[in-house]
Amino acid sequence: MDSLKIYSQHDINRLIIPRDGETKLGERVNVYESTEPVSVKGLAASRSKFVFLGIPEDIGVRANAGIAGAASAWRTSLVTFLNTQSNRFLTGEEILVLGHFEINEPEESTLKGLRAKVAEIDDLVYPVIEKIVAAGKIPVVIGGGHNNAYPMIKGTSLAYQKPIEVLNVDAHADLRELEGRHSGNGFSYALKENYLDAYNMYGLHQNYNNEAILSQIEQNPKLKAIFFDDILTGADFEDLVDGIKSTAGLEIDLDCIQNVLSSAETPSGFTVNDIRKLILTSAKKFSYLHISEGATRMLDGRVNRLTAKLIAYLVSDFVKAHADKV
Repeated sequence: MDSLKIYSQHDINRLIIPRDGETKLGERVNVYESTEPVSVKGLAASRSKFVFLGIPEDIGVRANAGIAGAASAWRTSLVTFLNTQSNRFLTGEEILVLGHFEINEPEESTLKGLRAKVAEIDDLVYPVIEKIVAAGKIPVVIGGGHNNAYPMIKGTSLAYQKPIEVLNVDAHADLRELEGRHSGNGFSYALKENYLDAYNMYGLHQNYNNEAILSQIEQNPKLKAIFFDDILTGADFEDLVDGIKSTAGLEIDLDCIQNVLSSAETPSGFTVNDIRKLILTSAKKFSYLHISEGATRMLDGRVNRLTAKLIAYLVSDFVKAHADKV
């Protein structure tokens, strides 16, 4: 059965490499203390504002005809993050490491079977996100495929009891047809089911969004996009985010960053420091952070363990940038 594995302090301690004279983040982070299943009350009892959660799966990527590998990002990223220094800039006490979802492979490996399984993952993920947000916490979620944007949006919307806005930093709009759930249509389903009120896209690649999607963006007033090609000639990020509400979620698909290992790895895109700067300098307070599509090992044999360190930088930047805002 698919389930949420809740981490104990013992689980965290096994991932830490201690060193005399230093304190690692893993030695300061908190875990879910209640003996009961995850609940709003149990989460609200923690003094930590940020709740880390992993969704190590790439079923949604494969359901979109992509290459498997995104399931590899969570554990290596968590180990890297937990072994980062605890110091005046980030102590670790701001963070509760909740755990990760354990997701079994579908019995049927056809596109139909994979897409049915993604719908099951949706139903597994969104209630946990809803409880985290309802408890007044900020989910920081490491995937996994970008299919998980849909349960992120749904859970947050249900907690706020209204549709939310999203800023998606991505090469792809992920507005494909409602053809069964996969990593390419999470935002399509969120819009259709009225969990998403306004969808802002930053960094889309003109070469990799089909004409039907471009027409949607042009015709639907809920959709607003700045293309990476236009950023190269001076388009301004602030033109996109001006007026975004504090309930907005922040989605970062790592295939928008050049040379980061993913199913849709690109030689042309944002630099790592572009994305770090975006997180650290944004005046907006986001209701969640979702990092998707990155991998440390792909099914086709490509390997890059630096993806884990990149993710550790991004999540620590997000916590630092939001600590004063919350």
